Parts: sequence; C-alpha cells; structure tokens
Amino acid sequence: MATTTTPNVGTAMTGRRRMNRQTSDLLWALLFVGPQLLGLIVFSLIPLISAFYLSLTNWDGFGSRTFIGMQNFIEQFQSPDLRIALWNTLLYTLIAVPGGLMLSLLVAMGLNNIAGKTFYRLLYFLPVVTGSVAVSVVWLYLLNDDFGIINTYVQSWFGIDLPSWLTDSRFVVPAIAVMGIWWGLGYNMVIFLAGLQNVPTSLLEAAQIDGANKWHIFKSVTLPLLSPTIFFLTVTSFIGSFQVFDQSNVMTGGGPGKASYTMVFHIYTLAFKDFTFGKSSAAAVILFLVIMLVTIFQLYAQRRWVHYED
Repeated sequence: MATTTTPNVGTAMTGRRRMNRQTSDLLWALLFVGPQLLGLIVFSLIPLISAFYLSLTNWDGFGSRTFIGMQNFIEQFQSPDLRIALWNTLLYTLIAVPGGLMLSLLVAMGLNNIAGKTFYRLLYFLPVVTGSVAVSVVWLYLLNDDFGIINTYVQSWFGIDLPSWLTDSRFVVPAIAVMGIWWGLGYNMVIFLAGLQNVPTSLLEAAQIDGANKWHIFKSVTLPLLSPTIFFLTVTSFIGSFQVFDQSNVMTGGGPGKASYTMVFHIYTLAFKDFTFGKSSAAAVILFLVIMLVTIFQLYAQRRWVHYED
C-alpha cells in the first residue's frame, strides 16, 4: 500500500506548489500592471465609449440627452467647417511630419559622432519639456508683423519683406507647422540618435572597404537599419499632428477667418462654445476613425520598406 500512495502524494504536493507559484506570479503581475490598466480604463476606454455614445445623442451638457441616431454624423459630413478643419489639419500634417522627421534625422546624424553630444542633446531637447502654450506665446512674438525678430532681422539684414505669417491665410498653417517642427525636433532627434548608435560599425566599415561613398553608405546601410525607428516616429508624428490645437488656439484663435481652424479646434468649438456635445462627439469620432485608418495603412505599408533585424 505504501509503495502506491507515496508517488501520488508527491505529485499532489508538486501540483499544489506549481499552482501557488502561478497564483503568486499572477498577483505580482496584477500589482505592477494594475495601476496602468486602471488608468487606461478610466482615462481612455471609458471616455472613448462615452464619446461614441454621446455622438448618437443631442445634449447641451446640462439637460437630458436625447437619442437621435446618426443625425450628428450626417450634419457633420454636410458641415463646411468640418471640411475646412480636415483640410487645415491635413495641410499641417503634410508640412510638419515630413519636415520634422527629415530635419531631426539631419541633426541626429550631425550629432552622432561629435564631442559634447550630451550637451547638444540636452540643448535640442529643452523645448520638448516646455509647455505647448508657453512655446506658442514665444512664437507669437517671434512671428509678429510689427516687432517680431524674424521679420525685423531678415528685413534689416537682407532687405527682404517677409509675409505676415499669422494674419495671412496663405502662410498661417505653414508658420504654425514650422513652430511644431521646432518644438518636436528634440524628441525625434533623441530617438533617431538612439537608432543611429545601434547601427553596427562593422557594416559601415565593410561598406567603406568596398569603396562606397557616404551617400551610398547612408542609402544602402544606415537608412534600411534605421527604418524601424523612422516607422515608429512616422506613426507617432502623424497621430500627434492630427491632434494639433494649442498652437492655433493661442497664436491665431483659428484665424484669420478659419485659415488655421483644425479638427481639434472644431471639436472644442462645438463642445465649449456652441454647447453641442453630441456634434462635438461625432466630430471626435470622425477624427478617431481618420487617425485609425491612417495608422492601419501605415502598419500595412511598413511591410514593404521597414527592415527588422532577425
């Protein structure tokens, strides 16, 4: 009898220990992941579901909500303000994202192999930790027609009269995009710099021995190895640029006319000026869908040009 029961008892004890260990691992995992998960649910998931619900209602923010189905979406798609906001946001994105990425990559390559790299990295990163409103106020003065130092110095040094950046509807979005490029330069540069330092020097040396010049080394070695970094920054930059608001709100108030009226400005206006929270939520859902579609396209397209190291 003893020879048949002892292995069963040992197996049961081993199974119990394994279960206790799994329970302990689960509790530790919940302890570390729980706060983040709770924050995600409270500050992201619940507002997202609430926005979807509010987009189907008529609500002024105070009284009772009335379910009206897709009426808010129909009105938004017929609204000229939505089309203006979408175009201005797209124009800002087309200027700020490619321009910001190319300039950041150039700066990162310039800093990659020089002495005092940490100092310059800190110098370029300082605007990133500055609030968007403060940066917008500074650029509001820099681009001022009457006393802004950009127009004043260019006119005095080169005799060139620059346009009225913030009051001319043709230049206001490019001017705000230039400010956005300057503001995000440090963050993108730091990510590019990290990517450049991961490029194996053995590959660069092998290309030099084979007689490749600097352009061919950059095109055939550095750029393919840097493609995951470029892809990451492209996705995050597109998402961030579609949400531009502070700059146009502080610097131009959406003007002149509605020349710098962006999507988030449109959502803000509908909610907190017109008190039409249903329409505002519908516009927010449309913006969410646009960002989601662009991101899905980027994820699909990255298979053709992003190279991951195996």
